Amino acid sequence: MDLLDELDERVPDPPLADLLRPRNLDEVSGQGHLLSTGAPFRKALEEGALGSFILWGPPGSGKTTLILLVAERTGQNFVRFSAVTGGVRQVRAIVEDASRLRKRGVRTLLFVDEIHRFNKAQQDAFLPHVEDGTVTLAGATTENPSFEIIAPLLSRCTVYVLKRLEERDLLSILERAGQHPAFRSMNPGGIQEGVLERIAASADGDGRRALNLLELLAGTASGGTITLDLFRDAMSSSPLSYDKSGEEHYNLISAFHKSLRSGDVDASLYWLARMIVSGENPLYIARRMIRFATEDVGLADPSALTVAMRAADSWRFLGSPEGDLALAEAACYLALAPRSNSVYRAWGKAVGTARERGSLPVPLHLRNAPTELMKALEYGKGYQYAHDVPDGIVTHSNFPDAMEEEEEEYYLPSGNGREAGVGEKLRQWREARSRARERGS
Repeated sequence: MDLLDELDERVPDPPLADLLRPRNLDEVSGQGHLLSTGAPFRKALEEGALGSFILWGPPGSGKTTLILLVAERTGQNFVRFSAVTGGVRQVRAIVEDASRLRKRGVRTLLFVDEIHRFNKAQQDAFLPHVEDGTVTLAGATTENPSFEIIAPLLSRCTVYVLKRLEERDLLSILERAGQHPAFRSMNPGGIQEGVLERIAASADGDGRRALNLLELLAGTASGGTITLDLFRDAMSSSPLSYDKSGEEHYNLISAFHKSLRSGDVDASLYWLARMIVSGENPLYIARRMIRFATEDVGLADPSALTVAMRAADSWRFLGSPEGDLALAEAACYLALAPRSNSVYRAWGKAVGTARERGSLPVPLHLRNAPTELMKALEYGKGYQYAHDVPDGIVTHSNFPDAMEEEEEEYYLPSGNGREAGVGEKLRQWREARSRARERGS
């Protein structure tokens, strides 16, 4: 017997997740909003009106399982296409086969896993054939399809959103796995009480992750009992589910920023920890805190910007895990600082005016006059040197001539923190300037 024949006889058992894949909709755990009686997805499938669709949900929520069940129930020719390795040439071959089958009355269900990796050329190639019904598209993605799929193709598909599995759903899956003959043969020693609950709690709503962890523990136990100690050892180096370039990246940083803005120091620390533990770039988090210091704290506490900058410098100097504490300290400071977005709003108004009014010339009195010609052209004429006028209050306008009669007040301080004092000083200056200009006129 040669090596290939010997290997053929050693075909490994499929993973536990594949062995336990549901055989019908009633065996699917979770997703009741789509699969309960009368729910939209189930109703459309049962009535034969499903059409092209995209399942959008987190890893291990059942996207592939549902598409396989759709293929089995509808009896369509099932084709699986990889958005990563497939090209336009393969698209054409699939469409040609689907066209021939369609003439014989057989429809084709095209499953595109990770459809968010579909490039524009692939999407454009599929579009007319999805539109005319040559293929029925079934996509699965963990990313928001509105960001990744071209509008014409997306408009021809119904998007169904899957939710992460609840712990009770995961526990049900794990208990069923524990009774499966294949698992019992690899794990004759059984499972210690409480282990399945721990796996369900740590699986991040991912059914596949839960089953893979159970299978890993069975292998580690080597026929003995799967204990809590074995579980703890396996989890000590297991990162949280996270995609640093996907929607979850933006969801977590949004939760962090909004917790800071709400003044909730505990929630801010939690979201910071979630990102750090998940492997987010700490300097990205530091940059977001610097932005928060200028956008949400502003002059209510100017020290906030210093604290945020020093936290970033500290992390660069120390790295993780020591530098993570500097980020935590900055997060606490920012959450507890008085808040004002007055500078943020003032800057937005100023930028808006600059864009709307165009390149208005600088008034002559605000221009420097380093040459005799420029002096002859009256550059600098009428400029008031603030140190030489009473109380330092100049009366000329510092805006372009076209805006002199409508000088904008962009900065309107809040009454929070140090900005209360800033606001009072600004009020006094504006009133004194108004009086001085009235006297001058």
